[in-house]
Amino acid sequence: MGVNLRDLVAPVKTTVELSSLSGKAVAIDAYNALYQFLAIIRQRDGTPLMDSYGRITSHLNGLFYRTINLIEAGLKPVYVFDGKPPEIKAAELAKRLQQKELAKIKYEEALARGDLEEARIYAQQTSMLLKPMVEDAKKLLDYMGIPWVQAPSEGEAQAAYMCRKGDVWASASQDYDSLLFGTTRLVRNLTITGRRKLPRKNVYVEVKPEIIVLDEVLKYHGITREQLVYIALLIGTDYNPKGVRGVGIKRALKLVKELGSLDAILKALNNPEFPADPHEIAKIFLEPEVTDDYRVEWREPDPDKIREFLCEERSFSPKRVDGAIERLTKAYEKTFRQASLEAWFG
Repeated sequence: MGVNLRDLVAPVKTTVELSSLSGKAVAIDAYNALYQFLAIIRQRDGTPLMDSYGRITSHLNGLFYRTINLIEAGLKPVYVFDGKPPEIKAAELAKRLQQKELAKIKYEEALARGDLEEARIYAQQTSMLLKPMVEDAKKLLDYMGIPWVQAPSEGEAQAAYMCRKGDVWASASQDYDSLLFGTTRLVRNLTITGRRKLPRKNVYVEVKPEIIVLDEVLKYHGITREQLVYIALLIGTDYNPKGVRGVGIKRALKLVKELGSLDAILKALNNPEFPADPHEIAKIFLEPEVTDDYRVEWREPDPDKIREFLCEERSFSPKRVDGAIERLTKAYEKTFRQASLEAWFG
């Protein structure tokens, strides 16, 4: 879910064409992207794509074809996978699981009524990313020659760290938490760019990437990154979803700018209850668990391995996969090999 900083970043965000990101290395929040694919890539009645053994493949479908689209646009993707979440997040994860179970019941009720539109909406809320599905995603990326990084904890924190180090140009996620973790640059909508249908409406919109630069957000509002984290604590994060009652984004910004420190803000609010010490919650964002044990290196794709895995093991259409492999090979030559040669001789 993440923290809702939409109104805070709106004045400084920039909407761009995907092609404008050509040549940029981007660390993508893998779980965020895979959940998007699981939610969006479904049949008309909400059923996810599956292979001949009943194993869900929607996430592989999205990962394969969307990644090729990105490389064709000249991007250099790196996927970052979540590790063990902080203990304080356990209650929120349990709540999400409960919500998925409720959505499953409503999905089945909608199917029984013959309401396919409603069924599809609830089906999207039931998505579960299981360990074998994650391992399949990593395997596919290996065969495609795309690097991936295993984070020790939150993937967004690791991606933000890689961005601050300069190993990637930006981190990509739908969630604004990346800004709290200190990414210098956040790209939203990267893995859902294109024509999208609005829920419950027969209306399509064109979704384009959005770029949000952390320093521009801080400068525009006259705050520090620490104070941005305090704002998030007041309105609610994954570690304290309820936030502080009666405090919205405008009031939170006002309190932070007037009082500055977290202690002063909490005192002014009569020390509201948090599920844990708010200083410890802030520390998760300001001093997250990350690792230097990773390599960002793109390799030539292995067509035979891709075909074997997707077509023979996961029931993908050989014709579609062969066409996609041809696109991937050409895109690799253009984005990586040709670019390297130009840099060498330039």
